[in-house]
Amino acid sequence: MRLRTPLALLGAAVLVLVGPPLLDTGGGDGTGTQIPGLRLMVPNTPGGGYDITARTAAKDAEDAGLTHGIEVFNLPGAGGTVGLSRLVGEHGNGRLAMSMGLGVVGAVRSNHAPRTLADTTPIARLTEEQDVVVVARDSPYRTIGELTAAWKERPGKLPVGGGSSPGGPDHLAPMLMARAAGIAPKAVNYVPFDGGGELLASILGGKVAFGVSGVGEYLDQIRSGELRLLAVTGPERVEGLDAPTLRESGLDVDFTNWRGLVAPPGLSDAERTKLTRLVEELHDSPEWRKSMETNGWDDAFLTGEEFGDFLAAEDDRVVSVLKELGL
Repeated sequence: MRLRTPLALLGAAVLVLVGPPLLDTGGGDGTGTQIPGLRLMVPNTPGGGYDITARTAAKDAEDAGLTHGIEVFNLPGAGGTVGLSRLVGEHGNGRLAMSMGLGVVGAVRSNHAPRTLADTTPIARLTEEQDVVVVARDSPYRTIGELTAAWKERPGKLPVGGGSSPGGPDHLAPMLMARAAGIAPKAVNYVPFDGGGELLASILGGKVAFGVSGVGEYLDQIRSGELRLLAVTGPERVEGLDAPTLRESGLDVDFTNWRGLVAPPGLSDAERTKLTRLVEELHDSPEWRKSMETNGWDDAFLTGEEFGDFLAAEDDRVVSVLKELGL
């Protein structure tokens, strides 16, 4: 089953990126990319995929001279739905956007959240990336085959950690892996964490047997040897990483994650256009292109109503996959 469509951080919850005042890049018609006082909300803890995406986007927009004074702040809770509720409550605020992705789609469902992504203003889908299956460097499992064999013998005794709520990417990927390995998804001991930062500490501390998260979140730890990479979940190997795909390893799974930006409801056409233009200019900048390559992200750019349609389709797909897996 394939679920596909098109990451050193400060420990503080808020990072303010300040640059010199710049002129509106669109001239005097007010349609440029400058949005003074723009804030980017991260709906989980520092160190996770949404956090890395937001801080990278903010820095790259600053470095490219597209805008200045962007503030990135964290508002974690309930898999991203606390932040989502806050965003929806900021009706008409054209100076606020939220970093999000498939994990928030799943969290809305698993938490029966009163607010959904249908209540937001879709801005853009930015990236797509594979998940990675990782263990601590002192783990007894050296290959995905060894891990799968042990998991099949005692699925409930090998907890798997993910940085998303049930229904999110880090939950769906191991559930699809389990089914492909002949393990009943309901037998899997999945431990959710509010973002990749919390998950990392649990993997390194031996609180979970293995973890599943976005490739861009753990590149540094993989390259330094803190984490051992066993497999990637997408259709092809990740360039620069020595790990097979799940399909190469005998598990019929092909899975990728995506991330993007949404804004509060009730924006004027001008406010929505300005946010969209900023993201379009960011997408086309050499700074962002370099960041995508560095983080192992694939380009999945999609804006406006097409992104809104995609969000609705993803919601339907999450419901369908959860039902199919009996979860």
